[in-house]
Amino acid sequence: MNTRTAATLALLAVSLLGGTNASAEDWTFKVGLHQVEPRSNNGVLAGGTLRADVSGDWRPTFQIERLLTPNWGIELLAATPFKHEVHLNGVSAAEVSHLPPTLSLLYHFNPTGRVSPFIGVGLNYTAFFDVNERGPLAGTQLTLDKSWGAAAHAGLDFAIDERWLVSVDLRWMDIDTDARVNGVSVGTVNIDPLAYGVSLGYRF
Repeated sequence: MNTRTAATLALLAVSLLGGTNASAEDWTFKVGLHQVEPRSNNGVLAGGTLRADVSGDWRPTFQIERLLTPNWGIELLAATPFKHEVHLNGVSAAEVSHLPPTLSLLYHFNPTGRVSPFIGVGLNYTAFFDVNERGPLAGTQLTLDKSWGAAAHAGLDFAIDERWLVSVDLRWMDIDTDARVNGVSVGTVNIDPLAYGVSLGYRF
């Protein structure tokens, strides 16, 4: 993530998360494990001669949410880097890492209940790095552009007590990246993954 983009996202998150004075249980912090599963068809490259397929990956995730009202909240998603294997026409061609920080506006349907469904929409930023070329791309340089896109989020919070909760959730992210080999554009990889998992949360 370049410095300007990181700073912009951080300032936006701070302004939204800290817009008013917080009181007890206005914040929720979650630690979880999530699978990022790209769509089954990730597009064709090089004029339609190469079919791209991107594998999924499980990684730890971190979410912090600031409640603006009992029902509405702003959430920031972070994670350790996900790693994906890129196949071209079924042959392993590269391994790529990415980070997908996502800022979302959430609505909680039953915030004081034992089970509280929620839905949300937001903005995803994805940066790709640590690209390791192999197979048909060995000896070349593959670069993947950064991605901005919409995101959707839905899940259930299960209250353990007044502070602790367990969550299961599902996200969709619009992630598309332009691929270049040795500086030459070869097309767009449409990742558009579903991310699903479970988290342990604490309200404070």
